[in-house]
Amino acid sequence: MTRRELLQQVRALTAAPADGGDAARPAPGALPRRRLGRTGAEVSLLGLGGFHVGLQGDPAESVAIVRAAVDGGIDFLDNCWDYNGGESERRMGEALRGGYRDRVFLMSKVDGRTREKAARQLDESLRRLRTDRLDLVQVHEVIRASDPARCFAEGGAIEALVEARRAGKVRFVGFTGHKSPRWHLEMLREADAHGFAFDTVQLPLNVLDAHWESFEREVLPALLARGIGVIGMKPMGDGAIVRAGVATPEECLRYALSLPVSVVVTGCETRERVAQALRVARGFSPPPEEELEGLLARTAGAARGGAIEDYKTTESHDGTTQNPGWL
Repeated sequence: MTRRELLQQVRALTAAPADGGDAARPAPGALPRRRLGRTGAEVSLLGLGGFHVGLQGDPAESVAIVRAAVDGGIDFLDNCWDYNGGESERRMGEALRGGYRDRVFLMSKVDGRTREKAARQLDESLRRLRTDRLDLVQVHEVIRASDPARCFAEGGAIEALVEARRAGKVRFVGFTGHKSPRWHLEMLREADAHGFAFDTVQLPLNVLDAHWESFEREVLPALLARGIGVIGMKPMGDGAIVRAGVATPEECLRYALSLPVSVVVTGCETRERVAQALRVARGFSPPPEEELEGLLARTAGAARGGAIEDYKTTESHDGTTQNPGWL
């Protein structure tokens, strides 16, 4: 899929504004919304990452960060059963009290590859998040060759998630991963073989990924062709792209938001980071093609070998590798 074709896909995902205006150009100051694939749901183009919500020394500050994001128009909230030993979910659950839960599209993830493990982790997530339902649950860290077959095996995690959807505990089911496009594609093939359709997929999308072991080039077109909701993550490569001086936070966000994704999840460890992300996303429309091409040309050299995107090349970000009991 060419760059021009990718940009054309953005319009198809953009939710039409209530006043019937141009869907591709949101009103000044408005946070754009996009369709979550074929689910029928619409979500804010910017999402709040759950991992960073558990890093604050004072839990009250975590609550303030979540509420600042929601009050600013972000309604897609990301989380995971294993983030910070469950503290990210507990703090987000506290933040969602007082009517905030009904204002958001709430997602979490489970690591378990067996039906029993996945079901137990999902129930723990529901308790921590103080809710009886998740809008989306995803299989976390599909990062190894064995993961797709294990998830779809008899007694595997997919059985637990289908049962949870049938019971009304979750609305939609997806998966995530950060290691290699090949495992994402294998997970899609395994789903096809079992007659199963994922609602969403979460994947790294940023200015460096575009060049090397690229989820953008290899996986994104397959998701769009299937009508699967695309959840972009690591727009700044866990901050490494910015720390290396390759691109500014604003450039990273603008690039990720310009792709045909339903939502871009970004981690915000302070309220100031929330405000920064909102400044970029409000009223956002894709930059001119020549601006994006210039950014890609400038970042190509830094992408070689995946050293900055070390979640692709090392195990330092692989929680399930370091804690196999979670599976």
